Order: sequence, then structure tokens, then C-alpha cells
Amino acid sequence: MLIRNNAVASPTRPYEVLHFTLMSLAAIVSAIPVYADEAFPPHRVIGNVYYVGSRDISVYLVATKDGHILINSGFEETVPLIRASVVSLGFKMTDVKILLESHAHSDHVAGHASLQELTGAKVFVMDGDDNVIRSGGKGQYKYVDSRWSPCKVDRVLKDGDKVKLGGETLNARRTAGHTRGCTTWTWRTIEGDAIHDVVVVGSPNVNPGYQLVNNKDYPEIADDYAAGFAVLKKLRCDIFLGAHGKYYGMLAKYERLKGAKQNPFLDQAGYRAYIEERDATFRKILAEQKLTK
Repeated sequence: MLIRNNAVASPTRPYEVLHFTLMSLAAIVSAIPVYADEAFPPHRVIGNVYYVGSRDISVYLVATKDGHILINSGFEETVPLIRASVVSLGFKMTDVKILLESHAHSDHVAGHASLQELTGAKVFVMDGDDNVIRSGGKGQYKYVDSRWSPCKVDRVLKDGDKVKLGGETLNARRTAGHTRGCTTWTWRTIEGDAIHDVVVVGSPNVNPGYQLVNNKDYPEIADDYAAGFAVLKKLRCDIFLGAHGKYYGMLAKYERLKGAKQNPFLDQAGYRAYIEERDATFRKILAEQKLTK
């Protein structure tokens, strides 16, 4: 069982962080295979948005009056860690009503079937990733040998679709390339008197070995990346989050969270710089591959 100290998030102490005992951390880490990321303290990001993932594999909980939304599930072995984090924040897993994903790679969706069984949540997936999740990994580009438990998909999303629950509306933006259904999630949240635009970047990365030119398995991959970057550059972003904590410098920002006068996750400039750098890297790799073909 995870233990927290007496600190709680409140309007007067908005960025107070929930801490684990070392014994609790050790118990969780010992139960997770070495290929999974280690446990990380769950924390409130802003408003009703909470981080319940591991040290780098991001999982987010959006709390609403009618239940909660989870974005990503990590590895199957990471699900107990997610559950412990959710419970330690004072929420119930049975109140999770919708499970979403950033993209259909095992470190983000292999736990979907377990979380679906644990919570009874409906699973919504962007077109292009739906069959991969239904089949437990079949049909994904590049990682053809990666397999996990198949998961029922309750709703297939299109670019621009909205996911609504308890007065919250999350917008699904298809930013494909990394996977065919890679999804960036955007919504608005309230903190005090301010309204903030939240962006959870799916993934703009060109992984090692990805073929952008003459790709027979994924012919439209370069066009998908380009279209995805066009979307990402137009998004309004106050709260910069992503499928991995390293996208948005989570570790450093978390360290600044306790006692901060301004929420460190407010990072418009960081978002813009990250997207510009990732786009430039994509275009550089594309140009290099065109020269060799």
C-alpha cells in the first residue's frame, strides 16, 4: 500500500506534491521487470490533471464529476504502479470511465487490456492504431515482433473528434507518422481564475530505423509526419505534456513544483521550441534518406 504524508493539494497550496515512503517505492519497483520504467511520485499537474505514470512513460488522469479519463496504460506490468498512484491521490480505479492512448507502441498501450478489465473503462483509439490494439500488436510498423494482450476497442476516433465526460472535453488530433494513429490530446483546464490550454504530445519522433522514403510497409509515413507537424505548430499550448516525460522536461519541472509561485508546467516557449526542433530533425532525416535512394 502506498503512503503519502499529510500534504495535500489545495487552492492555497496548489502545487503541493504527494510523496511516497521509500519502502513503498521499493515494493513497486521490485515488482516491475527491468525493461519498464521505475516508479515516480504521482502529482497534480494543474487543475484536475494528474500524473500517474512512471519516471518516463507518461500516464495522465483527468478527473471529472462523472468519473475519470486515463491517457495511456504503460506496459502490462506497469498497471499495478498506475493503480497505486491513482489510489494514493484519493481516486478509485472503478471511477475510470474512459481509457485513451498517445500511440500504439507497447510502452504506452500494452497495459490497456489489464486496465480495461480492472476499471471497466471504454477504450477509445484513433483510426490507424485501432487494429493494432485490438490484435495486441499486429500490424504496427517496424516493431513487428512486439506483442501484448489484445484489447477491445469501443470507439474509433477521427482527427478532430471530441471525448466528453463530466463537463470536460478532450480533443483528439491525429499527428501520425510515429504510428498510423498517433494522437495528440488537447483540452482546457481551470486553475483559479485562469483557463489554460493543455497539450499532451503523442510523439513527433522519427525512431532509429524508421524509413521515410520508399517505405513499402507504411508508404504515407513522411506525409503523415509533415501533416502532424502542421497540426502541432497551430495548437495553442500553455501546459506542455507528452507521452514521455523527457519530451517536456518532467523531472526538472517536478523538482520545481513544490512551493513554486508559478506552475513550472506552464511552458509555452518550451512547447514551441520542442516542436520546431523535432520538425527540423524530421526534415533533416527525410532529406538524408532521399539522397541515398
